[in-house]
Amino acid sequence: MSAVIIVHCSDEQDAHDMDLDRWRSLAEEVLLAEGRRGELTVTFVDDIEMAELNLEFMGHEGPTDVLSFPLDADADADGSEYAVPGMPIMLGDVVICPTVAERAATDHAGTFTDEIALLLVHGILHVLGHDHDAEPRTSLMRARERELLEACHWKGPAPVGFSQVHADDSSI
Repeated sequence: MSAVIIVHCSDEQDAHDMDLDRWRSLAEEVLLAEGRRGELTVTFVDDIEMAELNLEFMGHEGPTDVLSFPLDADADADGSEYAVPGMPIMLGDVVICPTVAERAATDHAGTFTDEIALLLVHGILHVLGHDHDAEPRTSLMRARERELLEACHWKGPAPVGFSQVHADDSSI
């Protein structure tokens, strides 16, 4: 399988300096590890934009940490490199709010960088069809998140104190 992987990253918020090359590279590594190809967009937004997206698409008020919007993620299931001849598969979009991530980091992933990495991997897995709506899917998704973080982000075992479960919620 040839690996046509295109990741577009954009930073549309001012609260945090985001290293777009770092997050693009992590997204590419995750897609490669998942054996997936296509085009993915990763966007970092502020609280206001995230709250608007969360209300419009999820029906929830207030900002959230990550939203995923799958597009043609299932298109390469038959091994075809393109959904439309000559056009890369549009996997989808991952939208992350660094301000929400910062508030959760200490009690969740541990550091701001690890929180962003977790949210990015989590969002990509959603784009690729994973979910945490019920067991055993929740356990499978969390296990895969951790494997991908250890392989692609930490390049070794997860740090002590890393958690995939929010202290006040088990949503991620």
